[in-house]
Amino acid sequence: LNSCSLHSNAGKSSSAAPGGTFLPAAPLPGAGNNSSAESLDRLYPAVGSSKPPRKRTTSQCKSEPPLLRTSKRTIYTAGRPPWYNEHGTQSKEAFVIGLGGGSASGKTTVATMIIEALDVPWVVLLSMDSFYKVLTKQQQEQAASNDFNFDHPDAFDFDLIIATLKKLKQGKSVKIPIYDFTTHSRKKEWKTLYGANVIIFEGIMAFADKELLKLLDLKIFVDTDSDIRLVRRLRRDISERGRDIEGVIKQYNKFVKPAFDQYIQPTMRLADIVVPRGSGNTVAIDLIVQHVHSQLEERELSVRAALASAHQYHPLPQTLSVLKSTPQVRGMHTIIRNKETSRDEFIFYSKRLMRLLIEHALSFLPFQSCTVQTPQGQDYEGRTYSGKQITGVSILRAGETMEPALRAVCKDVRIGTILIQTNCNTGEPELHYLRLPKDISEDHVILMDCTVSTGAAAMMAVRVLLDHDVPEDKIFLLSLLMAEMGVHSVAYAFPRVKIITTAVDKKVNDLFRIIPGIGNFGDRYFGTDAPPDWSDDEDALST
Repeated sequence: LNSCSLHSNAGKSSSAAPGGTFLPAAPLPGAGNNSSAESLDRLYPAVGSSKPPRKRTTSQCKSEPPLLRTSKRTIYTAGRPPWYNEHGTQSKEAFVIGLGGGSASGKTTVATMIIEALDVPWVVLLSMDSFYKVLTKQQQEQAASNDFNFDHPDAFDFDLIIATLKKLKQGKSVKIPIYDFTTHSRKKEWKTLYGANVIIFEGIMAFADKELLKLLDLKIFVDTDSDIRLVRRLRRDISERGRDIEGVIKQYNKFVKPAFDQYIQPTMRLADIVVPRGSGNTVAIDLIVQHVHSQLEERELSVRAALASAHQYHPLPQTLSVLKSTPQVRGMHTIIRNKETSRDEFIFYSKRLMRLLIEHALSFLPFQSCTVQTPQGQDYEGRTYSGKQITGVSILRAGETMEPALRAVCKDVRIGTILIQTNCNTGEPELHYLRLPKDISEDHVILMDCTVSTGAAAMMAVRVLLDHDVPEDKIFLLSLLMAEMGVHSVAYAFPRVKIITTAVDKKVNDLFRIIPGIGNFGDRYFGTDAPPDWSDDEDALST
């Protein structure tokens, strides 16, 4: 083909198995717009040019969710579908695209074009530039005089790259170092990436390690003329990094060009697809996008249907605790279940139930003995919480209504949020947004949602917490009302998660609504109108 070169192994995967936080779909910064037809004069920065400098490639995710706004609602139109099965375990890995090529060959631009053409949510761009090794004092001095070889395989921390890519591919949350190219050092801050359907890993040495190659499902080499690459590098280093032209040329001749000839160009034979002319090769981009789409379609899952047909007629699990149905609790349920109840009364009695539920849940936290002295000078043998910290995580939007009750009884509690909505076409839950506190893995986490029918949204939220290294036995799922199906689904998939509710109803109808149920909790609480296809597992956001 004139537009791209396809090797004999093109389209084959190297793996038999098919990702605040990260959402669809904005163009990534750092994308140039140059094609191979541009002349060298056009590539080189003009004197006095006001054109902003090209940003250095960094690891990143799309960060803005696509929205559809109406007069009454804000609807999130794309999300991450389930990446796990009804057992709660990951059943599909992220699809990993490796992008290799020489320095300034246009890898980031090609990556951006692929992302935009794919038009799928939850895409992660992982840049090799983030993984340069920490330099010694002597190496720092060499780098300052352009005498350190940043284009050698030894300059990269391949162990960290492989470990990070493995975790991302498995759906885990990862921390990415931030490299400062002005000081040639890692910054103290780290960037968190999570949740990828597609991972694009780009770098000059993307194909230089055997273990790394095993993680790549599709390998693409961007082949760009050496003169164009040199001029792009001159422009970048002079305008963006404040370096002089002599130093840039010295480094290019001493390190960049020899490294390309010795380490980078030979890896072209390992690529599934070679893209001549980089971003100007739209035919090659289209072929790549078609292939990735076909791979993603093969990995689609149907979780809610599996939940609806599983675990029926089993006894309720021992991990379930139901608030004692006293006359007071029963009376409050009578009020909030009554369709004639006014909104003010619905809110008032729902808040009372929430407070009782959270007080009940706190009794399952670990406590240890302690002795204090009373004002009378006497010892009192008491109990104190033995964990590090308590964090609440609400499943938007209904779960958010439980936050005030949690704050009222847990001083200085940290709060996170997760937005999960049902895809109206597939019927599957989709993850749209999450904001979790730092170091949540060390906390006991109270996961809050007001109603749980099939358990699909609750399972997704638990899976997110597990992906952020929260131990399963430190997760407490709290809900005002649950269906037996939802209880079984969560308990079967995550047998060490404690499930706590004020009531359990037996049935779920064909629309996944709890019977007899409570109605759409979010709409009754916030005073909005329920859409015709709502389910009790999650509420659509309202403006």
